[in-house]
Amino acid sequence: MEDVKQPLLLSPREVDEDNHLQPQLLSKASNASFSSTTFTPAAHDVPPINGVRDFSREFLTESKKLWFLAGPAIFTSICQYSLGAITQVFSGRVGTLALAAVSVENSVIAGFSFGAMLGMGSALETLCGQAFGAGQLDMLGIYMQRSWVILNSTALILSLLYIFAAPILNLIGQTASISKAAGIFSIWMIPQLFAYAVNFPMAKFLQAQSKIMVMAVIAGVALVLHTLFSWLLMLKLGLGLVGAAIVLNASWIFIDVAQFLYIISGTCGRAWTGFSWKAFQHLWGFVRLSLASAIMLCMNILGWTVMVALGMNAAISVRVSNELGAGHPRTAKFSLVVAVISSFLIGLALSLILIIFKNKYPYLFSNDTQVQDLVKELTPLLALCIVINNVQPVLSGMAIGAGWQAAVAYVNIACYYIFGVPLGLTLGYALDMGVKGIWYGMLSGTVAQTCVLFAMIYKTNWNKEASIAEERIKIWGGNSDSEQTNVENNA
Repeated sequence: MEDVKQPLLLSPREVDEDNHLQPQLLSKASNASFSSTTFTPAAHDVPPINGVRDFSREFLTESKKLWFLAGPAIFTSICQYSLGAITQVFSGRVGTLALAAVSVENSVIAGFSFGAMLGMGSALETLCGQAFGAGQLDMLGIYMQRSWVILNSTALILSLLYIFAAPILNLIGQTASISKAAGIFSIWMIPQLFAYAVNFPMAKFLQAQSKIMVMAVIAGVALVLHTLFSWLLMLKLGLGLVGAAIVLNASWIFIDVAQFLYIISGTCGRAWTGFSWKAFQHLWGFVRLSLASAIMLCMNILGWTVMVALGMNAAISVRVSNELGAGHPRTAKFSLVVAVISSFLIGLALSLILIIFKNKYPYLFSNDTQVQDLVKELTPLLALCIVINNVQPVLSGMAIGAGWQAAVAYVNIACYYIFGVPLGLTLGYALDMGVKGIWYGMLSGTVAQTCVLFAMIYKTNWNKEASIAEERIKIWGGNSDSEQTNVENNA
């Protein structure tokens, strides 16, 4: 098997109009065994689209490819999201304190860890997707193992958050009783943290090969078993929070074992050839890409509707990375157009449903008239959030597929944490607008993110992106160890 190399991560603007590296980047590539500083042309792409008939035909074809990936991905996301939600439902039957403990652990402790680990695992979407598109299947297993090393090391660090959850929750304003109960439950849930570390790299490994249906089947079976055993242990046997921890940990471990058995069964061909010590080589470049991915994706959670967006996020990432790796820039661009239109229409449909039934659906969640009135008042804002949060993850997925994690991470930090969150706090507290003001600020940050991503994509030269993907694959997979050292030193 060929050795694995550190990527040359270039933004779409790090190449000039003549397909040459900009001067400040020449030092990064001077020892990377390029035949010249000029990129090789992308492989032959499909013909351009001419007329409405061609567009309609190509749109339908690309939609089928996207939904072949997005459908099972959405189902998988909903099933995995539902594991924690179902545990909360049964916890409510155990008692108010149990419900509060599970809710706080799921939303604060596990929620933060889930976002961070999922983001770091998303680095594989670029590398595995482009390597698969280029036909370099031998690289995928090494990338996955390398991500396992990084994510399990991260899990060791994050386990401190679980161990000291009680004082942390108490510090941020939770009551003593809830902090204590949630802190105990968090310690019991540490196995789930390491299950995340194993699961996310496998998920990206399988997604890159479009093997998403098997993930959906496993997630569906896990959800059914989780519901059954939650009822049995938590209510029938009266184990309460102990039963909740046992079942939730076991459900994630079941998903991991089932996916791993599928991978090693021979169904992935050359993509999995066994464990390799190469997984421990050149980890720093992988860590940097993983951290950028984590910052980029650890952002927007808007309940069940986000699961649809995350499914489309995974699908477009696979399509873009595969097509760029294969040297098909026009197909990658058109796939993005189809994904954005599809996601926008889905978000618009969900928003219209909420607005039409805004006087009825709040009764499903609360009997308190004040809560119901507030939900009705916030429904238009929620509808707008759903539309935007259906489009923004698609753009982020395209960025992951193209390998722009580092650049987009800076965009997300600036738009959301430097602009959106402070604006929300100012509107909510300083101007006394309450929840609506906080939401306005956060929504403004997301809108800013979306606008900047649209601007970046509008200026993108897709032929150059295909060439960059080709060079990234060469550097990761084709040079000698001495050449790799030179690339690292110059980078």
